[in-house]
Amino acid sequence: MAEETISLKGNEWSSFANLKSVSRKTRKILYIQYTNPAAFPPLEHSSQILANDGWSVLFLGIGAMGGADALRFAQHERVDVRQMAFCKRGLMQKLHYVRFTLWTLAWAIWWRPEWLYASDLLSCPAARLINLLLGVKVIYHEHDSPEATGATFFMRICLSARKQLARHSQICILPNEQRASIFAEQTGAENMLCVWNCPARAEAEMSGGDHENEAFWVLYHGSIVPPRLPETVLFALTMLPERVKLRVIGYETVGHLGYVEELREMAMKLGIANRMEFLGSIPTRGELLELCRKSDVGLAFMPENGGDINLRYMAGASNKPFDYLASGLTLLVTDLPEWRKMFVEPGYALACDPKSAESIASALRWLIDHPEQARQMGELGREKIIAEWHYEKAFSPVIKRLSTHSFQESSNGAD
Repeated sequence: MAEETISLKGNEWSSFANLKSVSRKTRKILYIQYTNPAAFPPLEHSSQILANDGWSVLFLGIGAMGGADALRFAQHERVDVRQMAFCKRGLMQKLHYVRFTLWTLAWAIWWRPEWLYASDLLSCPAARLINLLLGVKVIYHEHDSPEATGATFFMRICLSARKQLARHSQICILPNEQRASIFAEQTGAENMLCVWNCPARAEAEMSGGDHENEAFWVLYHGSIVPPRLPETVLFALTMLPERVKLRVIGYETVGHLGYVEELREMAMKLGIANRMEFLGSIPTRGELLELCRKSDVGLAFMPENGGDINLRYMAGASNKPFDYLASGLTLLVTDLPEWRKMFVEPGYALACDPKSAESIASALRWLIDHPEQARQMGELGREKIIAEWHYEKAFSPVIKRLSTHSFQESSNGAD
């Protein structure tokens, strides 16, 4: 897998031509995202599944701001990643976006993919243009549902392209049933599939990691923002034995820059700085899950009254709980009906109120005092991932539709 910034000039034409030389008989799928595709684990999982099935996969994306720019896919000989550099907001970003659109169109004309896989709102105008001009079949996978209210002129263009693309896509993928229903109402799309953001099965089949002596590690990974990693977690640590420690993996978002430093300063004031570990972004999922397996419990908190559609409907859409379960960790989740039904009632998790340090501490104390039950909860969850909640199974309806379309085209060609 190669990763580089592409401009269509100079000696970079050689790598451009190499991809074009892939046999015409090879099935080819082009992924486009106006972001770093490695920030979305489902894209890595789906591309690996397709590559293992003989597809040639090409990603066209851009870099990202801050820690998200460090994320990378695992290597695969049939998966190639090309990225333009990230560009900050402003006039230059608008020109950057035009260049990205023309760049993806040029690749599509040259490489001639059988399918186009678009997976974010900002890729919709480019994807619709390619679909309209070249007639390439489309899969649209929406990880984060956009809010239509208060949209700028540019975002209204993207929303309009999203609606058109949804109606002309052979497959539309959403990670949550409620979001899929809302998406269908908003766009009129009919070819809907709900695909949860599960891990790969092999990720749950790895052996556990080595734990540090008697330390009890609480893990958080993902975007580091107050609703997901509230300050109450730090206050909860002060109520627990010193061997209870917090490991934080991830990156800040545009809306919460400086939040990690706020947490560090608070930890200093509370006298627990030596019990916290901030590791920043971990480039690959393999490295991330290795650290997960060295932990004991994973935090997967959601706001109880989230106004954002993505926060209201996160069961199945959040990678965190699945990653934790794949690593054999017990979950600590927000006491919400969806999360209780999905994770607590089957025995994989405990629920608490993330706004209350006492509630968090009480749940963690129970896990510390009942190590065998906690271990069994984590193992039960890992077995669930291996048996059912893995991406190979979740993505299988997509594979089936891809095969159906290919068979129908072959039959039509034979006639």
